[in-house]
Amino acid sequence: MITYIIRRLLAAVLLLFIVSAVTFAIFFLFPKILGATPETLATRYAGRTATPETVKLVADRLGFYDPIITQYFDWVRGIFVGAKYDTGARLADCPAPCLGYSFRSQQPVWPELLTRIPVTLSLAIGAAILWLVGGVLVGTISALRKGTIFDRAAMTVALAGVSLPIFFTGLLSLSIFSYSLGWTVPGGRFVPFAENPLEWAYSLLLPWITLAFLFSAQYARHTRAGMLETMNEDFIRTARAKGLPERTVVVKHGLRGALTPILTIFGLDVGLLLGGAVLTESAFSLKGLGEYAIDGIKNYDLPKVMGVVLVAATFVVIANLIVDLLYAVVDPRVRLK
Repeated sequence: MITYIIRRLLAAVLLLFIVSAVTFAIFFLFPKILGATPETLATRYAGRTATPETVKLVADRLGFYDPIITQYFDWVRGIFVGAKYDTGARLADCPAPCLGYSFRSQQPVWPELLTRIPVTLSLAIGAAILWLVGGVLVGTISALRKGTIFDRAAMTVALAGVSLPIFFTGLLSLSIFSYSLGWTVPGGRFVPFAENPLEWAYSLLLPWITLAFLFSAQYARHTRAGMLETMNEDFIRTARAKGLPERTVVVKHGLRGALTPILTIFGLDVGLLLGGAVLTESAFSLKGLGEYAIDGIKNYDLPKVMGVVLVAATFVVIANLIVDLLYAVVDPRVRLK
């Protein structure tokens, strides 16, 4: 088990290095290959309204005239030890981890991300618990009661959940439960967990349910399909022949065997959401990573977008590392591979 964990940790470190290289290539190398000049890249920092003289000055100060490999290692060094940016009026300090410096807001990107990560983290984790528990429970019951009214009704609702986009269900739920009935917060409100746990949960209740409705539908369908396949295996018949209680057969043998693909998609979904639930945050006016990325795109502020991309990719790698470790718990055969 220890050897397996060490292998996965080393693989995660290597993958993070590859992610950093690919992220840098997307924003700097590929545009250069496609004909972008240092001045073109500099406009993403200086803004659309900057004069040509300002753009050239920014390109020189940011090292865009240096070889691309030098730019990459300067950028990586800034993540670990920090960097300084010459804004013209002053020498701005960007302490480690320096994921970039926004010349429009005159602030390092990382501190701004830190203020928004709790919002996205709260949204993703709360919704993930709801959709995982609800989806797996409904999928399991549907598989055990195949062909019944419950099974058909649950799969119909699941099909609706998969089909309806989040910006439709989000706005519809706001209209009904917040503005008409007044049961939930209208949106745009976030109370930190440390400040008031009950208010924290109440302010995010509707976004959680709306987001969980979309994902739980997929998990219900995947769990149902996995359980139908697993419950027909020979080891299930053997467990029943040994006289094990039906609950033990279903939970310990059937559900455990069907959870491996569920863990895979769960790690990917949570990792992606931790990088910013763009549509959900926009629908409910939550100041998270997704809203921060949208703001960077609208204002042509490359450091903001690049910082969110790197953080999102890191969350995906970490989530998949946790999933890999959980594989060894759910299926001991994984440790031997």
